[in-house]
Amino acid sequence: MSSGRLWQIVGGATVLGGGYYLYNAGGSPKAAEKRFEADLSKAGQSIGVTSKGKEAQKVAEVSISDAGKKVDEFVKDAKSTTTDIDRKLEGYRAQAEKSIESNVKEGRAEANKAIDNFDKKVTEEAAKAKSTLGGWFGGK
Repeated sequence: MSSGRLWQIVGGATVLGGGYYLYNAGGSPKAAEKRFEADLSKAGQSIGVTSKGKEAQKVAEVSISDAGKKVDEFVKDAKSTTTDIDRKLEGYRAQAEKSIESNVKEGRAEANKAIDNFDKKVTEEAAKAKSTLGGWFGGK
């Protein structure tokens, strides 16, 4: 096997390994690094190179990193929910505003109609009264 081919295989394996840890860490490079270190520590402990205390420390770091990621996701979800609620409330406000404007227009139209009817009735009654008074005094 040629030297160039060996380095291609090693490079490909490195990229795949890095991708695996990055994917499992949810895209967080720090979390991926902690997972990699924890796995190295676990592998070292299984062959007797590192102590159990070191492995426990690495596992704890991974757990802390995972907890931080979950908190970040929770905050992101909370912000998204708040944005959705704000959007809905704005829609309700706009709908209420349109309803109020519609009711005000309808009320004005009804009031104008009532005023016109009143004016018409007063004019008719005034004309009747005028003709009646005019009849008493010799007018129309």
